[in-house]
Amino acid sequence: MIKKEELKLVQEWDKTFKKSDKVEHSKVTFVNRYGITLAADMYVPKNAEGKLPAIAVSGPFGAVKEQCSGLYAQTMAERGFLTIAFDPSFTGESGSFIE
Repeated sequence: MIKKEELKLVQEWDKTFKKSDKVEHSKVTFVNRYGITLAADMYVPKNAEGKLPAIAVSGPFGAVKEQCSGLYAQTMAERGFLTIAFDPSFTGESGSFIE
C-alpha cells in the first residue's frame, strides 16, 4: 500500500511571475508510481465548467514549479486548459519518502 507523505506547502503566492486574474490557483499533491508524494500548483480557467483538456508541466533539471513551468501552466490555463506544474521527486516542495 502506498502511503501519502504529508507535505508542508507554502500557501501564499511564491512564484517568480505575476498571478493572472484569469485563472484560479491552488496547491495539490499526488503520489507517483514510486510512492513519492509530489507537490503541484493547479491552474484552472476562471468560470470553467465541465470537463477540460489537461496538461501536466515539469521544468528542466533543477527547476521548480515557481519558475518557468508554473508560468507555462498559468498561460495554458488562460487559454482554456486545466494545468498542473509540479516539482519532481526530491525537488522543491515535493517529497523524498519511499517506504
